[in-house]
Amino acid sequence: MLLALDAGNSNITIGAFEGRKLICQWRLRTVHDQTADEWGILLHNLFSPAGLEISKVDGMIISSVVPPIDSTLAFMAERYFHTKALFVGARTDLGITIKYDNPYEVGADRLVNGVAGFYKYGGPCVVVDLGTTINFDVISREGEYLGGAIAVGIGIAIDALFSKTARLPMVDFRPPKDVVGTNTVASMRSGLYYGAIGMIDGILERIIEKMGPDTRTVATGGQAHMIVSGSRFLKTVDEHLTLEGLAMIWERNHRA
Repeated sequence: MLLALDAGNSNITIGAFEGRKLICQWRLRTVHDQTADEWGILLHNLFSPAGLEISKVDGMIISSVVPPIDSTLAFMAERYFHTKALFVGARTDLGITIKYDNPYEVGADRLVNGVAGFYKYGGPCVVVDLGTTINFDVISREGEYLGGAIAVGIGIAIDALFSKTARLPMVDFRPPKDVVGTNTVASMRSGLYYGAIGMIDGILERIIEKMGPDTRTVATGGQAHMIVSGSRFLKTVDEHLTLEGLAMIWERNHRA
């Protein structure tokens, strides 16, 4: 069994695979000061209700954009799963060519999304990952990771409206009933929702103009379903894209 971990700034997503089949997944908060023992016990507690056995885990792959927790996760893998975790980076055999000016600047999650996007949907392809930030990852027809764009995430925008103003409340993100809000909460939801869609569509329009009209677009991440329902350019949601990309990279490197 393979355990795949995608450690982001806000959440860490964990998937258990048998071969290429995702059999279970969990989403936890990213806690910077959590110890290896705490991570190990937490995962053990997740496995039991799912009917999974820790002893069957024979591999672990991690994409992390949170360097302070990397050593903790590595130690947890060795202590509780008796395996050495494979951390994804520019030196990893990905099956795609990185064309970024400095390949070591690219977040591991962006590389994983590029791999999954290309091998699942072909190139040219754009993966839009809606997380703490909104990442646009562009893959060429030849399987080259070209780069993309990084924009402010929806959660950050909500926090900023609340923390930087005196009278605006904290709201949740959801499609508004009407673009014209008739109260403060409705107005904020309209601005957040249509503002996010307008930004995403604006960037995608320019990327598609550059890459060609046959460019595939796919969304992943927490708010993907809500964004796709209102977007002109995003039509495909792939909820498990990042985890599946990790499984692809593991298989490629494990065979080697």
